[in-house]
Formats: sequence, structure tokens, C-alpha cells
Amino acid sequence: MSIEDIPKRISEYDAHRNVVKIAGKEIKVGGPIPTPRPNERVLRYTQSLCPYCRRILPAIIVERQNKVFIRRICPEHGEIEEVYWSDAELFRKFMKFDIEGRGPGYVYTELTAPCPYSCGLCPLHKSHTALLNIVVTNRCDLSCWYCFFYAEKAGYVYEPTIDQIRSMVRALKLQKGIVPAVQLTGGEPTLREDLEEIVKVLRDEGVRHIQLNTHGTRFARLFLEDPNKAIEYARRLRNAGVNTVYLSFDGVSPKTNPKNHWEIPFIFETFRKARMTSVVLVPTLIKTVNDHEIGDILKFAAYNLDIVRGVNIQPVSLTGMMKKQDRERYRITIPDAIKLIEDQTEGQITRSDWYPVDAAVPIAKFIESFDRSKRVEFTTHPACGAATYVYVKKKRNGDIEFIPITRFVDVDGLLEYLYRKAIELEGKPQIIAKLLAIPSILNILNKYIYWDRVPEGLKNEFKSILLNIFLKRNYEALGKLHYKMLFIGMMHFMDLYNYDIQRVMRCVIHYGLPDGRIVPFCAFNILDDIYRETVQQGMGLSLDEYARRYGSEKIYGLKYTRTKELIEKMVKSDIYRRTYEPFKDKIEYLH
Repeated sequence: MSIEDIPKRISEYDAHRNVVKIAGKEIKVGGPIPTPRPNERVLRYTQSLCPYCRRILPAIIVERQNKVFIRRICPEHGEIEEVYWSDAELFRKFMKFDIEGRGPGYVYTELTAPCPYSCGLCPLHKSHTALLNIVVTNRCDLSCWYCFFYAEKAGYVYEPTIDQIRSMVRALKLQKGIVPAVQLTGGEPTLREDLEEIVKVLRDEGVRHIQLNTHGTRFARLFLEDPNKAIEYARRLRNAGVNTVYLSFDGVSPKTNPKNHWEIPFIFETFRKARMTSVVLVPTLIKTVNDHEIGDILKFAAYNLDIVRGVNIQPVSLTGMMKKQDRERYRITIPDAIKLIEDQTEGQITRSDWYPVDAAVPIAKFIESFDRSKRVEFTTHPACGAATYVYVKKKRNGDIEFIPITRFVDVDGLLEYLYRKAIELEGKPQIIAKLLAIPSILNILNKYIYWDRVPEGLKNEFKSILLNIFLKRNYEALGKLHYKMLFIGMMHFMDLYNYDIQRVMRCVIHYGLPDGRIVPFCAFNILDDIYRETVQQGMGLSLDEYARRYGSEKIYGLKYTRTKELIEKMVKSDIYRRTYEPFKDKIEYLH
């Protein structure tokens, strides 16, 4: 389907009956406005959904006993309350950076029903696409219980064609002035035999940053079969244009990371030899399951800084119908994770070292005030994510010390200064703005960097890195920072229990669809029967039909199983032992 055929109308609002008609469903709108209790402070009013019938409901976000909750009342299913953030003080700090974006700059769908039933992106959306997810397959050779979806769960196989993938990128580029960034995801993308060709298509279409979201076991399996096969496969993907591997990693022990614990050492060995040197570890953090190893995950990244550029923690999104006591057992919020990191790094990374994702907006606005060629705004809602940078110092005894950027940069002062300067330069002729910006940049280096505290291993290059980021505004300058410091981020995707419609309107991580639409993450994956399944199932094949066309082993014989012999082979390897040596007290194979 061509871009010109993008369906502009996907829903209908029946004002007489007060229902939304979408994807063959009728969803009711409205309910009573919740009232605060005597021991609560109202932080704001918003809209939410009933997790049982999807009705759009008025909701309040309240503070109670230093926690933040979201509450709404469904006329049919009663009151629904869920913890929103577990630290009200930190929530208030993050909300100081609440900056709305200017929208995507292109309307993909008409506003025919209240949000979130006109995606996407409709005129209400407030942020451009910062990262476009493209699902290249919903097949997967694992079956993780917390996964949003895979083929057997869906009952069909969805794999867009090369031309459809190209059209998704072209739809993204309708947002003028942005820097196209794409993540290839699934399912498991490495199951596509034409993955290299897909990457080349993205590069040909001008995509500057390409991420591969994978559990990585294919690299390990190839390595164990023949190291040269694995290295060549990784090298081809790198040469085709993959910038970063977004690698699942839920913990350092087999118990916390049954997904790929045994394979990680061989994946890393492959990447080192193939010079795939930009890996981001992605732990799905689940309370009572792996939250006790979050500090070890950061240390694991630090021990592998030659290829690991960051850790992006994802507190679990509780999909499906789940009882309240079960939600309380598994639910973990961004402040919970921040507190655990402070505890498990012995206070090296504290709660004051973290900022919301949109704290980067003043930097972008300042640079854009004198260089108007690109538009990069991470104007996601402050409650959606958190981030910091740390310098990793390796001590002589092998221990790790984390030095957050806040120890040698006045981050609060710098962001306030940049925001003020961006306003001053706004509207001035570009040549004048450039001239005025130069002394401002020099002032940054002199006033907001504590040079006597900059770590020795960073001091010699830190000034040139910052100057290149501000003056050259190029991909390589930012990349150099990531090679000198470890990025630690968090992104807490919503579920039906903590759903806040105002957050969906601000989403910057989107999914491309073959019909040309672009849909926010927490609409695509949470309202999956409306936005994901209706499109993918309509364009997919039944499991039996896929097996008939391509062979049953491509679907029914796909699952990866570790035999006892395979595990023994992996754990006896020097590569395995060397990789996990710093964590041997947590791994029975190394006792």
C-alpha cells in the first residue's frame, strides 16, 4: 500500500450513544469523576481506561503516603486504582521538566474519536517519532511469559515484505526535519533470512540509526557450531548498517535470566570479533524475580565496556488480566528501580542522579535555535522514563566504581541555562543566532563543568566531546560520549492498570504499520486487539498455512531447547567462565 493510501479514518464516535466504534468493537466513553480522599493530594486530572472493558474514563492522579496513584471508576466494573509512581518527591522533581512537543508535523489519521482511539498519529499527538519500531516477524524461538506477543500466542505469522518495510520508513519521513531512527523488532528478527537486506533498505532510505532488538541466541548457536559463521553473520549485519544491538539480558544468574544466560558469553565473543561494539543490555525488571540483581546487571555492563554502551531497564508491563495481589507481587516502578540501584551500588548512583527523558529537551532546543536543519525533541511524558550517565572506573583490585555525570557537571544549572538561552535566540536570524551561541557554549564549559572533578580518564577529551556535540551536532560526537560513559536508562511502558491517556499523547516510541500509520507503543501493545492484531492478522498467514508454504520446521519446530549436553558444553568453556567470573558466587556452575 502506498503512502497516499494511508487510511485517514479508523474510528467513529457516536455522540448520541456515547460510544466509539473501532476495529469491529464498540467502546463506551465516560464515567464519574473520582473524588480525592481526606489523606490525598490531587496532582492532576487525566483520562484512563477500564482494564476490563476499555471504556474511556476520567481519572485522578493523587499523592498518598509519599506514593502516587491513578484512580478511576467504571460504571460497570467499579473503582480501579493502581500505583503510578512509588516516590511522590521524585515524581515532583521529574514533573519540573514537563515540556510538551510541537507534534509530529504530519497528520496520519483524522481525529474521529477520543484518544487513544484515533491512532495514529492523529492531530492530538504532541511528539514526533524519536524511534520507530518495525516488527519484521512475530515468530520467536523462545516463549517468555512476560512477552507482549509471538506467533503461537497470536495464532498467525506476520512478516511484512521488503516493500512494506520500505513504505513504513517513507511514512516516517513525512515528519519533516526529524532524524530517522528505526528499531527492527519482533518476535525475533534474526529468524528473518533476509535481515541483512532489510537493514540495507533502511540505510538506503536514509535511516541514520538502526537498532536490532534481539535475544541474541542465534549468534551463540552459530558460534558453537562454527565461530567463523557467527562472526561473519554479525559482521555482515554491522556492515549493512546495524548501529546498535538491543540485547535482552535479565540478570547474571541462570535463575534470573533463563532466556539467554548460557548464550551471552558466546554472543559477546561474536560481537567482539565482528567489531559490533555498540550493545545496549535490556533487562525486563520484575519484582521478586530479578530486581535483586539490578546492581549486578550494571556491573556486568561495566566489565564489558569494550562493547556495551548502555543499559536500558524496562520495568515489566503487566499484560493480561491479573489479580491485584499478583500485580502487587510483580509491579515495580521507576522510583523502585532507582532505589534498588542506589542500594545495590552502595550509594554510588543515587536517586538525585536521575532525570526524566525530556530533560534533554533544553539541549535540543538550544542547538536548534542556531541550527534549524534538524528537529530532535524527546518530549515524552516525564513519568515514562529516566536516565543518567556514569563514568566507569575500574580499580586495581578489579572492583567497579560508578561516577555519575552529576558529580562533575552542574546538570540542573546547565539545563536551566540552555532553556533560557534557547528562548533568547528563538526567532533571531540564523547567522545572528550562531554568533550569539558561541559565547554561550564557552560559558557552559567555564561555568557548569567542575573540571577538578572530571575523572582523569575522561578529562582530556571531555571538552572536545562537548564542543562537537554543541557545534557540529553530529551523530559521531554523541557516539563518542557513549564510548566514554555508560548510559543507564529506564522506560516504563504502561499496561491497562496504570494507563494514563496523557502519556500516550506524548509517546515518542512508535510502531510502523504496513498501511502507513504510525502508532504509539502503549496503544499498539496494550490495545493490541485494536491496533496490532487487526492489521497484522489481516496481512498474516495462519500457522498451518505458513507451515505448508515454508515448512513446518519454520514454525512448529522452531523452539530453541537446551539439552543437558549443550549446557555442559557451554559452562565448561573458558569463554563462559571468563565472562561470569566476577559473579561466580551467584552461579552454581562456577562453584
